[in-house]
Amino acid sequence: MADEEDYMSDSFINVKEDIRPGLPMLRRVREAHQKEEKHREANLKNRQKSLKEEEKERRDNVLKSALGSENKGFALLQKMGYKSGQALGKSGSGIVEPIPLNIKTGISGIGHETLIKRKAEEELENYRRKIHLRNQNEEKAADQFRLRLKSKKEELKLEGDLRRSQRACHQLDTQKDIQVPKEPWYWFMPEKEEQEDEEEKEQEEDEYGDEELSVMEKLQILTRYLREEHRYCIWCGTTYEDEEDLSLNCPGPTSADHD
Repeated sequence: MADEEDYMSDSFINVKEDIRPGLPMLRRVREAHQKEEKHREANLKNRQKSLKEEEKERRDNVLKSALGSENKGFALLQKMGYKSGQALGKSGSGIVEPIPLNIKTGISGIGHETLIKRKAEEELENYRRKIHLRNQNEEKAADQFRLRLKSKKEELKLEGDLRRSQRACHQLDTQKDIQVPKEPWYWFMPEKEEQEDEEEKEQEEDEYGDEELSVMEKLQILTRYLREEHRYCIWCGTTYEDEEDLSLNCPGPTSADHD
């Protein structure tokens, strides 16, 4: 008994209440939350089900249960030799489970969903067609750009080959003491000299006609002149001894022959 504490002692009388800040508020919030949960559960139990919910519940219960012999259709199948769980058909290749129900809950008419689906498919097809057409146009524009770029590069290359041929022709003609080019454009001239000779060029007769020659035509004519007159090829960069040496050692009269 000596170890037992006295209920009238200070250890029981002077017990201090826990008054830490926030604890009473947390306790009240927790109690209110528990009370609300109990109230919600009670409402769910006592709530009256709607007509649609009752119909769905009854329908699900019926669909879950198998047909019995009290069903006239099932009884007829049994008389014809059908057994529960067996597939339909003479060879047993038909369905086993009944066709599922598709409950229509909307207010739209029959076939409306099919119409909406068809319109959606048509819109998707139109969108795909537009995307395909746009991609084709972009590819076509890109091909045209590449062709223009390639044509521009080829044109610049031809102009470079023509200037090289004109300088070579001027040098080779000078070595042969030819003072005047066979054609004014056979020699490469600076812009000042070209401007001074403009009047003379207009008066001279062109054996190839009055139409202005293209860069390609000028290059072909000048290449032929260099090969026949000087036995020279600008792409080989070599002056050959004679026509036989030129034909044997030079790949050909065009740039493509030297690639």
